[in-house]
Amino acid sequence: MKPICVFAFLAILLTPNNSVRAVEPSAPPADRERMPDFSWDHVPLYVHIRKDTAFTDEEIRYLATFPLITFEKSTGTTDSGSCEAGTLTAARAVKAINPDTKILYYRNVIVHYGGYAANKELNAIQGAFLVNGQGNDKLIRDRLQAYDLSNPAVREWWINAANDVCSDPSIDGVFLDGVVKILEPAFLKGVIGSDKKNAELAGYVTMINDTRKMLGPQKLMIANVLRARFPDSGLSYMKALDGSYIEGFEGAVGMSKKDYVAKGMEAFQKAAQQGSIVAFTCGLGSNQQDADETPRVSARFNNAADRSQRRGGDAKSRFDYQLAMFLICAEKYSYFDLKDSYDAKASKTWMQRPSDYDRPLGPPNGPATRDGYTYTREFAHASVRLDIENETGEVVWKDTPAN
Repeated sequence: MKPICVFAFLAILLTPNNSVRAVEPSAPPADRERMPDFSWDHVPLYVHIRKDTAFTDEEIRYLATFPLITFEKSTGTTDSGSCEAGTLTAARAVKAINPDTKILYYRNVIVHYGGYAANKELNAIQGAFLVNGQGNDKLIRDRLQAYDLSNPAVREWWINAANDVCSDPSIDGVFLDGVVKILEPAFLKGVIGSDKKNAELAGYVTMINDTRKMLGPQKLMIANVLRARFPDSGLSYMKALDGSYIEGFEGAVGMSKKDYVAKGMEAFQKAAQQGSIVAFTCGLGSNQQDADETPRVSARFNNAADRSQRRGGDAKSRFDYQLAMFLICAEKYSYFDLKDSYDAKASKTWMQRPSDYDRPLGPPNGPATRDGYTYTREFAHASVRLDIENETGEVVWKDTPAN
């Protein structure tokens, strides 16, 4: 057994403009036993899903085919009574079929959601939520509370709540959402003030370090963190993590859409080349990456020849563009998830499998080549071309029909 690494506390330093800079601890150990299964045989896949009632036996068998799963908030709350119990029920059922599937437990680092049994303990903590000058604590979309991470008691509660579930053998780690809200300098700054905003970021980086120490090096920590909107695309905040989930890939901020996507792809490539897990999740529809949105176009897609004939015919072009973007960037431990909703009950793509997923892919011959806004890459059994300026992508499969 490898010794447990001890991570130093994060040093929180004030830069001359009074913004917070986090000195991250060293990366988690390169123990590949804790990493998800990975193969270039076919497109490597990820699934990020929620369902408030229990998954059916058929759904559990489907989930067990994925190497990496995140069970979103509200999973199992109706039938099991809490998100914790619902997640554990689903995870144990999947593990009974495929013990090698890695399963992540969802926790938001700033937004307070209902449905968690651990929320009862939060009621006893004074000053648990951020407030504006008028004492209002519904600061997220004017209806949800935000954790005050400068409060040590809140951080301790959050870490213990995550650890209670992650300590179960069926859970392989934690998925940390809401990180972008904390890292974004302008988010809530106008209502809580710059000092509190700095303290919130300082509390976050301390909490991440303490979470790593609590969970130990064998559990995975994957955060929704990579965004081209940040100067370094969020790469500096990944050092204490095992990887990043990606959404909002095309939501350009401060630059043209094509340059924003190009910068995001560069960050994806860099993180993946460094061995980080990258869970690339995108929405099926017109220029949509955030899968929780309702897409303009949605279609069930089992048969490639028949997709273009359906009402959602342009969903095929969107699918090809997203798959090409992923394959241009992907390295070992990169996984693809395209959907029209996180909610299994609302999604039309849930339990559907495009035939391209079953075509032999093979390893890449090397990294992608870029010419302006056009990228190309060769795999053993496929050629990929991507044009992010015109938003087109093509995967040409080399004489290898789908199984």
